[in-house]
Amino acid sequence: QVQLVESGGGSVQPGGSLRLSCVASPTTYCMAWFRQTPEKEREGVAAICDNPGDTSYADFVKGRFTISKDNAKKTLSLQMNSLKSEDTAMYYCAANHANPGFLGRLRVSSYTYWGQGTQVTVSA
Repeated sequence: QVQLVESGGGSVQPGGSLRLSCVASPTTYCMAWFRQTPEKEREGVAAICDNPGDTSYADFVKGRFTISKDNAKKTLSLQMNSLKSEDTAMYYCAANHANPGFLGRLRVSSYTYWGQGTQVTVSA
């Protein structure tokens, strides 16, 4: 069993930044961030696996968000810059022991373990 605990959410103005963290116990090979609003299904934001170069981003966050993984600290992070109102959502950390591959890395069905979520609100 893998436990995931997110933190770092909050309220910020458009154009601002937030950094989300997820502590995993134990850590896993691949981890990802997803987000969900009441109006939309859960969607993949960014994913990273331990194999160098195995990082994926959704098109709507490319150039603004950066995902990183520190296995020594068992922590997954998401640096979010240039935030927009449409980034408002509950953000979830997800983990899996296997690498789902390039096409599966941002799919909900590729992950076994999920955190409880942390709310991000971007508003003027």
